[in-house]
Amino acid sequence: MSHVLLAALLVASSTATAQVPAGGTPPPAPAEAAPAPAPAEPPVVAPAAPAAVQPPAAEGESVTRDDLEATKQELRGEIRAEAAKQSLNGEEWSEEYPEEKRKLEVFTLDGYFRLRPTLFYKFDLGRVPVPNQDIFPAVSGRRGENTQSFATMRLRLDPTFNVSEQVKIKLQVDGLDNVVMGSTPDSLYPGDQRNVFTIFSEDQESLGDTLSDSIKLRRAYGEVNTPVGILRFGRMGSHWGLGMLRNDGNCFDCDYGDTVDRIQFVTEPFAGWYVTPMLDFNSEGSQYRGGAQGEPVDLTQADDAHSWVLAIARRDTDAQIRSKLDNNQGVLQYGLHFTWRTQNYDNVKDANNQPTGAFIPRDASLYIPDLWLRYEERNWRLEFELAAVLGNIGNRALAANQTTFDQSLSVAQFGGVAQGEVKVADNKLTLGLELGFASGDKAPGFGNYPGRKGSGTNDYTNPGDVEGPQYRCDGGGCSDSAIRNFRFNRDYRIDLILWRELIGGVTDAFYVRPSVKYAVAPGIDLYGRLIYSQALYAESTPSFTSKSLGVEVNAGVDYTTEDGFLAGIAYGILFPMGGLQAYTDALKADLETPHSIRGWLGVKF
Repeated sequence: MSHVLLAALLVASSTATAQVPAGGTPPPAPAEAAPAPAPAEPPVVAPAAPAAVQPPAAEGESVTRDDLEATKQELRGEIRAEAAKQSLNGEEWSEEYPEEKRKLEVFTLDGYFRLRPTLFYKFDLGRVPVPNQDIFPAVSGRRGENTQSFATMRLRLDPTFNVSEQVKIKLQVDGLDNVVMGSTPDSLYPGDQRNVFTIFSEDQESLGDTLSDSIKLRRAYGEVNTPVGILRFGRMGSHWGLGMLRNDGNCFDCDYGDTVDRIQFVTEPFAGWYVTPMLDFNSEGSQYRGGAQGEPVDLTQADDAHSWVLAIARRDTDAQIRSKLDNNQGVLQYGLHFTWRTQNYDNVKDANNQPTGAFIPRDASLYIPDLWLRYEERNWRLEFELAAVLGNIGNRALAANQTTFDQSLSVAQFGGVAQGEVKVADNKLTLGLELGFASGDKAPGFGNYPGRKGSGTNDYTNPGDVEGPQYRCDGGGCSDSAIRNFRFNRDYRIDLILWRELIGGVTDAFYVRPSVKYAVAPGIDLYGRLIYSQALYAESTPSFTSKSLGVEVNAGVDYTTEDGFLAGIAYGILFPMGGLQAYTDALKADLETPHSIRGWLGVKF
């Protein structure tokens, strides 16, 4: 029986309820339209239905409305069954109800443009300038200048080319990346003779490699969805957990970002469990280029540094998290990111940090576990990240002729962050607390930039130095052969002045940061932070005698609209403590209080 015939029978059955038997009363209104059933409804006698639909009623027997409703339900069921059969066996159903297919967007674009005006005041802390012991750089010939003010910009594009629904190519392109406004006047353009004096400049030029890159292709990788997982390959960002150790730098206020050459495969063997093996190409060493545009050749694998990485995580999707939180359920997520990195030989670099073709036996290996855990409910959250960098460098020499510098160095670094927050007052007020630590040792200097030369023999650090190597060896052996200072990622920001600008990242210290944020209106947030910082070892500080580094207060306001406009301003003031004082008595002075004002304007899309 075709579904058309069944539909006709259904209509006939419905019509029967509207007929009036001889001598009867008019039928009531349909049940859907009646506000309430009639107190006493006379029985309605229905005409005989076809045998295939309804058995004939006995003479004098009436058919009730319930009987007719049951018949209609039966007819509807037969219509659905017949329609399903025809949709499988013929083309008629698909022609009447064509399947609507989603149109593939071949190109999608995300990104942002930002402008950040900034003011620094007394960032030298009033210290007497001394080489290797300056906390903040000063312009030659302008020492003692208290104020630096400038503005930077960046255009970041994250385009995606959808070859198909399963195959994609993703890029990240930066334009005018952190270019200081007014930094590329036409008077500085190579070969330009129109404006000898900068004051006559009326135009900003894109100077290419001379001063800044106008366009920089940061990342490019392919992504393929397979039946068993997602394959990614190319140059991509690397991020894990809170971003304490690995941070892709994709936040609006970030400046750096970890970019890796990687092949990875993301699979979900069980619902919510993700297993991701990865191979990172950290350094390939010596290469040969047959021509200007020819394919380069990696001459040897001996000097390569590769990482074998495995990440295992239990995570929920954003939709699952929202659903659980809306239903007052807790959300638990956690994971382990483990890296094993090796290098047998290292390439000797020249003064321009370019490979020379000479090799040094390095015999180095690193083991880097990173554990992350997050638990949250509707009104509160706890989140932790704990990481270690362990390993050995078999030969510390940096030049081929350093035959007596073959001592080995051990690596033992530990760092962690704990965050907690509670939302009160209808989720408008957020109270937060963050604790963080990074291991260190008694070697002078913080060790964020171990490539900088210290003031001691063999360029090692002396008491009072701010930066330099964190080990001490000479031809006769090592008095300190361990590298213990853990370094937070530079895009993991906790303040505006001390760690972000003066020291360059959390290391060899711990900090405590209570915070408060209040949602004044949709899109407008006021916030404040108090950060106390202290070195783990007094010998690491510029003072060499005090651990306390300072107390910093930050306050600001954020404004965000639904159409992607962002604006805000933040103020910071640092009260320096004894650890930032000069080491030598003759150079000691009352430390001045630095201030910072940062603003930002941006558009996200």
